[in-house]
Amino acid sequence: MTESAPGAPAGTGRDDGDGDGHGGGAAIVVVGSANADLVVGVERRPGPGETVLGSDLAIHPGGKGANQAVAAARLGGRTALLARVGDDPHGRLLLDALCAAGVGTSGVLVGGAPTGTALITVDPSGDNSIVVAPGANARLTPADVRAARGLLAPARVVSVQLEIPLETVEEVARTVRPGTRLVLNPSPPAALPAGVAAACDVLVVNEHEARVLLAGDPAAGRDRPEDWARALLARGPRAVVVTLGAAGALAADGRGAVRVPSPRVAAVDTTGAGDAFTGALCLRLAAGDGLEPAVRFAVRVGAAAVTRTGAQESYPTARELADH
Repeated sequence: MTESAPGAPAGTGRDDGDGDGHGGGAAIVVVGSANADLVVGVERRPGPGETVLGSDLAIHPGGKGANQAVAAARLGGRTALLARVGDDPHGRLLLDALCAAGVGTSGVLVGGAPTGTALITVDPSGDNSIVVAPGANARLTPADVRAARGLLAPARVVSVQLEIPLETVEEVARTVRPGTRLVLNPSPPAALPAGVAAACDVLVVNEHEARVLLAGDPAAGRDRPEDWARALLARGPRAVVVTLGAAGALAADGRGAVRVPSPRVAAVDTTGAGDAFTGALCLRLAAGDGLEPAVRFAVRVGAAAVTRTGAQESYPTARELADH
């Protein structure tokens, strides 16, 4: 596999179709990161200068962009990914996992830097801490987005996160066509340009991300997700979803806010659960659901994902979800 030249047509991955893996345009296009997740279980996280022993190292396909694409594809969505990986074993692991899940990989560019890597520790409660080395993700450029207009044009939903350069996210916001719904998960959180917030149909944040985005706003110091959502809506997105872990999620738009409870499950590993939620949300939005029913479905998917270890391998298929 070789690097795609800047401005060249997106498509050095293994799927030579139109990006949905099924011979037609993808309904959902995810623009974002693809990482190898290096995961170790720990009894507790180390403090400064401290060493702790952990479990054997496990390597899984991950990255917020790839995770969301796989989550939607495993549920039956026609999904494609625009991303960049390295020409290395981790990159090949990611491409194999995407293809196995049914994600269109014609937009996955190869080369330019080593594949991104996430270093993840998981404690006995299932909670995780993550450090990301962006690698090739940092080389996904606005030119790559412009070259992928043919991939983005047919999409009903385009999803993007912040594990790629902010200027690339801005280009996605400028590129999506009227009628295509733009979903943004600002993770890791950073100040959003006004144009990105205004282009956003649905802003998906967890509690930490909401507080960071609202730094300096009185709402950031409050404990009510309804207050965070109201303050975030004032910045331009047409809807805001706040994920609340085991408590479910809050869905808010100009008509009001509603809390959606989560099914009670025994959490094993929360790694990638937010991406499962967002991928499922995009799936239902692409199918024409309104915000609240889409969030209700996404909460079920996120809850199912935490009952198994890993990120992508924990995501349910439509049949598994029906049996869950």
